[in-house]
Amino acid sequence: MINNKKVVVVLPAYNAAKTLEITYNEIDFNIVDDVILVDDLSKDETVEVGKKLGIKHIIVHEKNTGYGGNQKSCYKKALEIGGDIVIMLHPDYQYTPKLIPAMASLLASDLYHVVLGSRILGKGALQGGMPLIKYIANRGLTFIQNILMGAKLSEYHTGYRAFSREILETIAFEENSDNFVFDNQMLAQIWYAGYEIAEITCPTKYFDDASSINFKNSSIYGIGVLKTSLQFRLQKWGVAKYKIFQSK
Repeated sequence: MINNKKVVVVLPAYNAAKTLEITYNEIDFNIVDDVILVDDLSKDETVEVGKKLGIKHIIVHEKNTGYGGNQKSCYKKALEIGGDIVIMLHPDYQYTPKLIPAMASLLASDLYHVVLGSRILGKGALQGGMPLIKYIANRGLTFIQNILMGAKLSEYHTGYRAFSREILETIAFEENSDNFVFDNQMLAQIWYAGYEIAEITCPTKYFDDASSINFKNSSIYGIGVLKTSLQFRLQKWGVAKYKIFQSK
């Protein structure tokens, strides 16, 4: 715990057997109270590795639900077990678990309700091996999103995120897509609800066993991102209403 708040790390997993152990072993259990592993019907030994590590809360989907569907299970379980601070960490070791104490501290102090680990602040993205085309797409989409949502984030596309319980109990994340655009929809919901979002510099690693989406899914994701930002602006203007922006 930190400031008497229970810290829960959620691991949305798909074929993470090769990297789960190294990720788990870097989690600071002086801060973290519980870990939840949600396996989205992996084709490898992800679940077996999780059991070997002694992870108490393991959920195995009966069918592949997608990245967003996996996170929905993560957050519902985190609320169920009493998490006050919920940190999503990819078990592919692309993001360092060593930032968990810093992210948790920002939330425990009640300064913010959301913290993102940004690969773009500093020089972490390109130095960590992010492909140039992905870097350019990241910067372009983020620029457009900041204009449409009236925000100033360095990036919307990081998968390293920490939320307060209040956030997860307020926004209607279950209305979001089960696909990769889920992440962007959550940030749009958070902005729409009036919360501030903090960012900290996060080094990242790109290597063979790190997860990555292909060109087709990247294109679908990019279109979804622009659609979400436009929906945000239209609802702000009162031109249209969308279910994802309703409160629970």
